[in-house]
Amino acid sequence: MLTLPAPPLLSRYWQDSFNLKQHIQEFLGLDSETVEMKLESGQQKMLELGNKDFDWEKATAFYRDNVGEIYLFDLGAWHLASHEYIGDTLRLVADHAQGRVLDFGGGIGTHTIGAALCPQVEQVVYCDINPINRDFVRYRAEQLGLSEKIIFCLEMPEEDAFDTIISFDVLEHLPDPSQQLLQFHQALTNEGKMILNWSFFKGFNQEHPFHIDDPEVVEAFFRTLQSNCLEVFHPYYITSRCYRKMN
Repeated sequence: MLTLPAPPLLSRYWQDSFNLKQHIQEFLGLDSETVEMKLESGQQKMLELGNKDFDWEKATAFYRDNVGEIYLFDLGAWHLASHEYIGDTLRLVADHAQGRVLDFGGGIGTHTIGAALCPQVEQVVYCDINPINRDFVRYRAEQLGLSEKIIFCLEMPEEDAFDTIISFDVLEHLPDPSQQLLQFHQALTNEGKMILNWSFFKGFNQEHPFHIDDPEVVEAFFRTLQSNCLEVFHPYYITSRCYRKMN
């Protein structure tokens, strides 16, 4: 497969994933060997925690209170292992992001950082219910000189308008993804775009216990999507899709 050249504004991502490992090490005060060990075991630890404590009735509390720093290593390991895939997601963000951007469920901040580096982006609102994630991404923004361009919040701001909304690997973790999609739609400006992905699948061996896969919920989501949004074509071989409001 042809490897595309890295966009200059995102070149740092292709060097070291925006210095992800060093940021984790410094933020948590760990040595490099411990970081490597925790990254290697992060996804398994998250799975074990989920199988023990996860309850759909208490999903918000689980991601807010239970996952702690384990989630940093789980997400960090996945981002590092999926470097090229996420790189193409960042290309898609760079192609379409503009004005005021919402990164909903921003995790370890890779996409927030990528959006903030785009000259056509004025501000990125990073939204995540996990306090450790918020503190970590705030630290990353400071280290990368992006503090003035990124603001942080616990929940999606009410009655705010956004020119771009991005949300990756989040919708499948919500009990009602259709309702969240409608909130996005309402908050999006008339000419704005949403870049989203989802995986309504618990895995072939139940390796994703946190993902919703109820057929009625999934069907309702796609009906909501198809009645409110029009897909905007992009050329990248990734699961993320770009949408604008239906005229």
